[in-house]
Amino acid sequence: MAARPGLDPEAVLQAAIALADREGLAQLSLASLAAALNVKTPSLYNHIKGLPDLKRQLSRRGLILVKDAMVETVIGKSEDAALLAAGLAYVGFARKQPGLYEAVTAPLTDYEDPELQDAGAQVVSFLLKLLAPYGLSEEDALHVVRGFRSLVHGFASLEGQNGFRMGLDRDESLRRLLQTYLLGLRAGSGK
Repeated sequence: MAARPGLDPEAVLQAAIALADREGLAQLSLASLAAALNVKTPSLYNHIKGLPDLKRQLSRRGLILVKDAMVETVIGKSEDAALLAAGLAYVGFARKQPGLYEAVTAPLTDYEDPELQDAGAQVVSFLLKLLAPYGLSEEDALHVVRGFRSLVHGFASLEGQNGFRMGLDRDESLRRLLQTYLLGLRAGSGK
């Protein structure tokens, strides 16, 4: 079967991102994606290998975009200001692209995928560069990256599930959370 003109792997991926952001990752199926693209489901196989492949592509794209969002926001900043900006950007990405963010954090069956490993490694490498001024050992810095990710992912997940219903400013709560973490980081690094 010939591919529909104008339909290519990137168009399929973009449509999947839009659908996941609008409906949620759990609602993404090949049938729903085909309907959104106005094609028959078998036509998708000209561009993807199936739903697991599509979700892997979503995860990889999400990792790249969350890193890009953090990189963009830290330009001209260093140390605490850079880490604070990166945390705000991370949660901002989850707010702006909730379905794609779900794909970033969804458990995958193919942990050995080199493209996914590379995208994840780029996020960690970027965060390690932000931590360089703190003079941490490599192991300590990796623990800090895990803690940072746990904080921002936990906040983004709770917020995404409508877990913050009080009338308090969520951005202020996030800032305070990150600032408290940074105070601990400074105390632990002797700065």
